[in-house]
Amino acid sequence: MISRETHDRMANAIRFLAMDAVEKANSGHPGLPMGAADVATVLFTRYLKFDPKAPHWPDRDRFILSAGHGSMLLYSLLYLTGYEDMTIEDIANFRQLHSKTAGHPEYGHATGIETTTGPLGQGIGNSVGFAIAERKLREEFGSDLQDHFTYVLAGDGCLMEGISQESIALAGHLRLNKLILFWDNNSITIDGAVSLSDSTDQIARFKSAHWNTIEIDGHDPEAIAAAIDQAHKSDRPTMIACKTVIGFGAPNKGGTHKVHGSPLGAEEIAATRVALNWPFEAFVIPQDLLDMWRQAGTRAASIHKEWENRLSASDKKAEFSRRFAGDLPASFAPAVSAFKQKLAETRPTVATRKASEDVLEIVNGLLPETLGGSADLTPSNNTKTSQMKSITPTDFSGRYMHYGIREHGMAAAMNGIALHGGLIPYSGGFLIFSDYCRPSIRLASLMGIRVIHVLTHDSIGLGEDGPTHQPVEQMAALRAIPNLVMMRPADAMETMECWQIALESKNHPTGLALTRQNLVAARTTFSEENLSARGAYVLHEDAKASVTIFAAGSEVEIAVKAKELLAANGTAARVVSVPSFELFEAQSADYQASVIGAAKLKIAVEAGVRQGWDRFIGNDGTFIGMKSFGASGPYKELYKYFGITPEAVVEAATAKLA
Repeated sequence: MISRETHDRMANAIRFLAMDAVEKANSGHPGLPMGAADVATVLFTRYLKFDPKAPHWPDRDRFILSAGHGSMLLYSLLYLTGYEDMTIEDIANFRQLHSKTAGHPEYGHATGIETTTGPLGQGIGNSVGFAIAERKLREEFGSDLQDHFTYVLAGDGCLMEGISQESIALAGHLRLNKLILFWDNNSITIDGAVSLSDSTDQIARFKSAHWNTIEIDGHDPEAIAAAIDQAHKSDRPTMIACKTVIGFGAPNKGGTHKVHGSPLGAEEIAATRVALNWPFEAFVIPQDLLDMWRQAGTRAASIHKEWENRLSASDKKAEFSRRFAGDLPASFAPAVSAFKQKLAETRPTVATRKASEDVLEIVNGLLPETLGGSADLTPSNNTKTSQMKSITPTDFSGRYMHYGIREHGMAAAMNGIALHGGLIPYSGGFLIFSDYCRPSIRLASLMGIRVIHVLTHDSIGLGEDGPTHQPVEQMAALRAIPNLVMMRPADAMETMECWQIALESKNHPTGLALTRQNLVAARTTFSEENLSARGAYVLHEDAKASVTIFAAGSEVEIAVKAKELLAANGTAARVVSVPSFELFEAQSADYQASVIGAAKLKIAVEAGVRQGWDRFIGNDGTFIGMKSFGASGPYKELYKYFGITPEAVVEAATAKLA
């Protein structure tokens, strides 16, 4: 055990790296790193199981900085403990363009950054997912290969965000006892004292969610250590309320909102150097202190070596390694091909949510890494198959999560599950409620991780539930998120292909927008190629076409019928199925031109808003879709009421061609 004097010096190294980096950038948040430095020092020097030389070690403990604005806390720790891709130059380059040390931690910029945080509360949700993954994989592979803790540091703001309640309630219900949350209880927000806006008894709140709770002085290293020891013995997740002083050590600004999100200024930094007996220049860490931090970084090297030996001796090594590499088994592609051949023969008329269930019945039988779930909509989303036994607080042998009515918490937890590795999370919800998931979906897109959202009831086709539940603008809003691939399949064949794309794509999340109503088979012949992977393709060609009709999902059926009606009137038309805007944009210019074609008139049909469709039809093209919110009634009547019918397409085409 290190002495108090040594601990203080080590913690001060964090404080001064943070304040110096913020000062040089003239931007940032020095208060949290200065206030939480004691907690971080105890955790990283005594408890956290990690190896900077092997930052992707699957059995490392995870440290999540939910209060991502305090990013210099994390960057300082990575540099001090010896992560090779975090240098003092990176620290000094804080918040600069293309720097690894972004204003908020960004996954993939540097090793040791486990997730992207900044939007407050997201890290709490992620940490629940990390803990779920650890518990599930420990059940599957044994504690010799998976047995680690997830630590998350959250601030007052994180606990105010609604996602925190969804997340802590789920964690408490599941008894995720290897999840430990440090609350940086400094009682300060940007506006001033927390008491300006909140008076929640956080201890009582966590207790009510079945958490173990401990209150300590966040600047007392022995109290911090004792709390962690106690948390390690708990049969429930633990919240450690660490009473801290924001900007600890700053003689004039410490303990005030002035140190939250602004540089201290040269005068206050000079005073802090005197107050904390730190005579060193900016970005200088004395060698003896750096050596002690680097030694802390090697503390778990022997534990890592022992783990490697256990993995090498395990009969589960090949499967474990495959799963953490994110590769699919060799049996997957042939199974997809065989199922597509079957669909070409049977040509089922089926809702795409049911087609998705049929696909999942095959997928979940082949891929033990899939972890399904739903936000209390399992019978509607069709996300639970015969292989998917429910996970319960006392039994993690299943593969199906009941997230409850917690869409936001579910989406954030899925991000954590995917980031942990070894599992592919998918979940179910209504497309309309993607609005509740959107912040986490956006972060999954920013991080480039494999998360799959099954979003059913994708249009006015859901019928009688009315406009509160009928998506109109949601597809356009989701398509606007960079690196999110949204797919809206037209039938069972495209549904299979879309699932194949989602599962094979390691570097982006996927949304599958699926229907409640039955759809006839649009694709009736087998193709080995995954045509949906093109984003758009010609479903029905006609060299003499004067009209091209573009459509997605359930409206492809309308486009095909309109083509037939136009043909009966002597007008030739092409039909293009557009399952994914994003995948189409990834194709070559020549391919895109061949699909869009040279027909005189271009029409797009979708039971949503026009936004995005001008890419296909141009500004002067015709759009058949929604221009208002929906209404309550049988879905067939709704399509007629809103003018989304084959006859409406024919009428528009006839008028334009006249």
